Amino acid sequence: MSILGNSIINQIARLPDYKVYGHVTKIIGLLIEIGGVEGSFTIGDHCLIKVRGGGEVLCEAVGFRDGKALVMPFGSLEGIGLGCQVEISATSPAIYPDESWLGRVINAFGEPVDGKGPLGNGLKAYQIHAKPPPAHSRSRVGGKLDLGVRVLNTFLTVCEGQRLGIFAGSGVGKSVLMSMMARHTEAEASVIGLIGERGREAREFIEDDLGEDGLARSIVVVATSDEPPLVRRQAAYLTLTIAEFLRDMNKNVLCLMDSVTRFAMAQREIGLSAGEPPATKGYTPSVFAELPKLLERAGPGIEGCGSITGLFTVLVEGDDHNEPVADAVRGILDGHVVMERSIAERGRFPAINVTKSISRTMPRCNTDEENELVIKARRLMATYEDMEELIRLGAYRRGSDAGIDEAIHYYPMIEEFLRQRIDEVTNLQTGYEMLAGLLGMQPKTENQNEGQPEQPQGEINPPGP
Repeated sequence: MSILGNSIINQIARLPDYKVYGHVTKIIGLLIEIGGVEGSFTIGDHCLIKVRGGGEVLCEAVGFRDGKALVMPFGSLEGIGLGCQVEISATSPAIYPDESWLGRVINAFGEPVDGKGPLGNGLKAYQIHAKPPPAHSRSRVGGKLDLGVRVLNTFLTVCEGQRLGIFAGSGVGKSVLMSMMARHTEAEASVIGLIGERGREAREFIEDDLGEDGLARSIVVVATSDEPPLVRRQAAYLTLTIAEFLRDMNKNVLCLMDSVTRFAMAQREIGLSAGEPPATKGYTPSVFAELPKLLERAGPGIEGCGSITGLFTVLVEGDDHNEPVADAVRGILDGHVVMERSIAERGRFPAINVTKSISRTMPRCNTDEENELVIKARRLMATYEDMEELIRLGAYRRGSDAGIDEAIHYYPMIEEFLRQRIDEVTNLQTGYEMLAGLLGMQPKTENQNEGQPEQPQGEINPPGP
């Protein structure tokens, strides 16, 4: 059956048997009060308000008060007044994704915004507000996932189905790091959610950072910062919904979201408008209830399905890595990557602080030799950073401590190893071989043959005797 035929059948199947109407009774700020819908409206349901002039505004139920429904609009309030008719939707928000969506850019409603024509519709409906798979039926995390980024592959190895947070302030390089992973990953498909993104940067990210090759294997969901909070929040939910569709197609999916903080800010606006009390730093209780509902949807699927490897950026306000959203997200995910402004300012990209970052699934997926190699490199970096001030001031005298002397010798080479150009790719095995050659070790990786070990590759020279 053709794409058009599937689309018509889906639209017919979603037609309601009857319609329920209400009317607008009050408007306060972005909050609209609706009467006459008792028993027909629940939290999360959508409705259409008939505005003066013949148009319609889509809204979502966010609460109830004194027998009236409280809704917020997905668009402008212009034209909405007391007594305007409200039509209640008989179905919960859903999309009909299809594999033909790969290579496309869509908005929070699953509509194309790239000018490449209409999207094809699949046969199965996927709910926007879906629940994570039951914990007891989920598979365990799979093997290593090659992201093409040397520092992540080597020091913070990611497994299929893992969820990792990337914590950084504004302008430190989160979006560029995301584009590198989307272009160079071995995952079969990528879903990228740009939540609350600057309108100017959305197209730059897609065309310059992601590029044609990266876009061809990706679906990009865009909700810019000027859109209403409901739109920004729904874009985050839609990103996970599309990833779930690809996971059910038995694909290993890389889900990238920038950023979870803007999702939390959108939920804060919604909660405050609905009358929730502000809690920590103004964030409402619903923010911390919605975060695990969103993030837990990523991860391994049920037996027989693929997996969703989730990489979520967290925009830390004022470079405070212990602010409420960052602290909550860190407790939910399976590891965290810390990007620091001071590292970016000295010209090293990616600006990842290895000693403050961790991948919780990494020790179990590595061989003993690989773990020993990474531990030694981390120890050398930690030793140097502890003594960095004294070394730079000239207060440390070489020969006083053999461990510090070793760290001084290796630290510049490790820093050069961590540096990577945007267009440069390093696979998993090559990364370990480069680090092993640099430290004078030769670990046996799980991808290496039993015979003669391969020589280290790369541009970094091992230390002399």
